[in-house]
Amino acid sequence: MIRAMYTAASGMNAQQANIDNIAHNLANVNTSGFKKSRVEFEDLVYQQIAAPGTPTDATAESPIGMELGLGAKPVAISRDFASGNLRATNAPYDVAIEGRGFLQVTLPDGQEAYTRSGNLHVNQEGTLVTNEGYVLEPSITIPSNAVSVTISKDGIVSATVAGESAPQQVGTIEIAAFQNPAGLHAMGSNLFTVTTASGDAITGLPGTDGLGTLQQGFLEESNVSIVEEMVNMILGQRAYEANSKVIRTADEMLSQVNNLAR
Repeated sequence: MIRAMYTAASGMNAQQANIDNIAHNLANVNTSGFKKSRVEFEDLVYQQIAAPGTPTDATAESPIGMELGLGAKPVAISRDFASGNLRATNAPYDVAIEGRGFLQVTLPDGQEAYTRSGNLHVNQEGTLVTNEGYVLEPSITIPSNAVSVTISKDGIVSATVAGESAPQQVGTIEIAAFQNPAGLHAMGSNLFTVTTASGDAITGLPGTDGLGTLQQGFLEESNVSIVEEMVNMILGQRAYEANSKVIRTADEMLSQVNNLAR
């Protein structure tokens, strides 16, 4: 009975992590380029009371053993990098990646980071930057007298300046991909950084080597499904309740044992 309490408590802790993750997904349902995640669980160590194959008499042995599990625990949170829906914004510097890949940015400390959020702007120097002011890599500067900017599907950025009819190419947006994007480290602000699990970035032009293409004037929405998360929340809540009932049941059984001495 004491074992049952600790086992059920581990289940409650596991479902708490599950609900925390669901809350994070729902909180970011309107975050551009956000990728939902899910908690993965595994069972805890087993107490072996009788091993399989234990002799039952001189000529026979038990075909199965007796092992009591000690609960569950969350072991990983995996991120789903499936593409979200594209939403038209008509903003000239908004770009969505249709397919595989990440935009590259340079952090203030010189470190490279990667994002699926294409909310781009120009700073006081005309350089393309993210919402946080991080410079897009490779750096692209828009002329101060540009009257229109075009970003092609293959990443070529062209600007038409005042007094000229023909646009001029001012830079090219490159895309980075990873062998294992689920191994990237999420640092917040829609940014990821490389880890040994993700592998090094493989960069290239949009539309080449299986990389996605760019869509100007669009943003990729979060791939969170509110209905799916609500269903998962209900399942997590019911699992939490079931484990709490196990604790109450074990407590009642202990109470009955204590009452035997009266």
